[in-house]
Amino acid sequence: MRIAIKGTGQLARMMALAGWPLGYSFAFFGSKQENTSCIEGLGDIIFLEDHADIDSLYEALGKPDVITVEKEEVDTALLRKLQQHCPIYPDPDAIDICRHCGKEKNWINEQGIPTANYHVTANRDDIIAALNSFSSSAILKTCSGGYDGYNQWRLKTEQDIQDLDDSVCVQDCVMEEMVNFSTEVSVIAARNSKGEVAVYPVTENYHRRGTLLISEAPAPDLSEELEAEAQRMIATLLNASNYVGVLAMECFVTENGLVVNELAPRVHNSGHWTMNAGIASQFENHLRAITGMPLGNTKPAKAGGMVNLLGVDVTAKDALGKDAYLHLYNKSVKPNRKMGHINLQADDSESLKAQLDALAKQVYGDDI
Repeated sequence: MRIAIKGTGQLARMMALAGWPLGYSFAFFGSKQENTSCIEGLGDIIFLEDHADIDSLYEALGKPDVITVEKEEVDTALLRKLQQHCPIYPDPDAIDICRHCGKEKNWINEQGIPTANYHVTANRDDIIAALNSFSSSAILKTCSGGYDGYNQWRLKTEQDIQDLDDSVCVQDCVMEEMVNFSTEVSVIAARNSKGEVAVYPVTENYHRRGTLLISEAPAPDLSEELEAEAQRMIATLLNASNYVGVLAMECFVTENGLVVNELAPRVHNSGHWTMNAGIASQFENHLRAITGMPLGNTKPAKAGGMVNLLGVDVTAKDALGKDAYLHLYNKSVKPNRKMGHINLQADDSESLKAQLDALAKQVYGDDI
């Protein structure tokens, strides 16, 4: 079985590393401007600039049996052309919905699942009207291209809106009312082409300057009712879209239940802890799903967690311990760059949280 991955980053790397034991081979494709250090040695690397037509590209990829993606920011028109040769999972239509904040929220609400109150905006007057319709402050997000806190602005007053640059206001944006929440959680699940769904435990997430720092699963303070609700919600979304692959759903926990923040049509940073949990990781289950295989176990015997390595140079000597597992991405160090992560396991959530906090303190000192 041959799999082509659109993208050359760490998620493509971890998919390939999960697929090699299954006997799969890989090709990766992207532009010559993309850094390929993460996936060097893991398969053929193909540059789009070297191929003028789809047939040539498909041949260069080694005639893959299936194609997948590691990120939303892809040329879905190109993927649709490749569909004449082999299946593309997730389907480009699902990618198009999930990478546009406005379309995504509309679609989520159509499935009967709550999001924050929001308005799609296209100019400064739209933004002012949206703020005036809310009972609290708001977050303005560009509909496309926002991640890890980028392309987002917190707005409390009309003066805040007047201070926005014109280039921001004229973009397609979503204005979201601020949600009063206790914690942020994510739910990761896989669905194969036969409709089988496997859901991982809900994960609680902690951020550092807008970027995920620590994930802990199962979410320690989540009720059984909310855990079941999260599983129902993501299964609804997967089945409504006939989705194939791994989908991540980020949520706020509020006094009225779960509110969906956003979706990611791919494997997700908050699911990296699954790699050392004694179960089928999110990467393996994504590959199982897109190749028509039965899905693997998603119920770990222990609590599991992760600390992201953001702009820090950590070695195995620094990181490894009895219950610690280091994953580096073969990148050069840059500020806040995702260099790798460390996974931990513990017998219970309380012990895990203490270990995760101690590890983060060890890596970052007081800069958390």
